[in-house]
Amino acid sequence: MKSTSNMNRLGLPAGILTYGILWSTAFIMLAPLFWSVMTALKPNAEVFQAPYLINPDTLSLRSFADVFRQAPFFLYFLNTLKITLACTLGVAATSALAGYAFARLQFPGRDILFMIYLTTMMIPRQVTLVPMFMLMKQFGLIDNHLSLILPGIFSAFGTFLLRQFFLTVPADYDEAAKIDGCGVFRRFTLIMLPFAKATLATLVLLTFMAVWNDFLYPMVFLNSETERTLTMGLAIFRGDADVQWNILMAAVVISNIPILIAFLATQRFVINGVSMSGGIKG
Repeated sequence: MKSTSNMNRLGLPAGILTYGILWSTAFIMLAPLFWSVMTALKPNAEVFQAPYLINPDTLSLRSFADVFRQAPFFLYFLNTLKITLACTLGVAATSALAGYAFARLQFPGRDILFMIYLTTMMIPRQVTLVPMFMLMKQFGLIDNHLSLILPGIFSAFGTFLLRQFFLTVPADYDEAAKIDGCGVFRRFTLIMLPFAKATLATLVLLTFMAVWNDFLYPMVFLNSETERTLTMGLAIFRGDADVQWNILMAAVVISNIPILIAFLATQRFVINGVSMSGGIKG
């Protein structure tokens, strides 16, 4: 009984410390988002007068309406959504297929080819920017969304991630499927993919965030206003002499909503996939 009471006394301070750290970390992470929302709700003249105070009398949603009045923001939103969904679905498909091939199939030069493909992760994207631009120019795809989609549907990191997961799945599942007469593609779709939900959900979320927030490649490959993405559109609200901070922050808040939706959508699959992975290991 004494030992139990001592553990309880020790556990209470440890729990308070743990929750204190968690709440402090959450506050630090959410403070910029909170500031962005509050700035979007204020008139531009009050943004820097008292950024830590909220005046309920001057709060307004007008900045969110001005975002769509001052620029074709909805068009930028659709362009970004189109590119992001295409790249995300493409990365999920190619990474899963390539990861399964490198993990389960036997063919000459498999390991060497995988290592060569893996070395591309060590090359920064900025280094490949000029060669990629010249290649897209020869294909006539400059100022076309395909110049971002075609290179964006392949991911060495995604292939590596899926390959490492498929290697953890016991080979007995493959053997049993072979005995039942399943071919390679059926084993991949019916056996492996259900087990890979957690890994695929993680890859989808990371890819979605990376493509949605990309600024460098759209700035280089896209020229016309009708092809612009959200990250390029945000620069419109930064004037040469004056910055409309309330409208800019409203645009930032709007552009972050799809990322939040993507996180909430994939979180459920991550939890279910982790549970399934635990069942496999057991």
